Amino acid sequence: MNDDNEKKVPLGQYTGAIIGGVIALILCFTRVYRLLLYIVIILAGIFIGNYVQNNKLKVKEKLKEFIDKF
Repeated sequence: MNDDNEKKVPLGQYTGAIIGGVIALILCFTRVYRLLLYIVIILAGIFIGNYVQNNKLKVKEKLKEFIDKF
């Protein structure tokens, strides 16, 4: 008797995934993903530049070790 209730999957459990999928499709169709990718690349560059500036000695040592391996 309860087999029908156990087989049903509550739609509310996957609402976030469905909304995320629809948003991803819209971004792909409108090519807004390119803008988002560019923003991520710019933010990564800012983060790396800031890290290098604050840790110059560590970065120099790591680069020196990396170059010496080759």
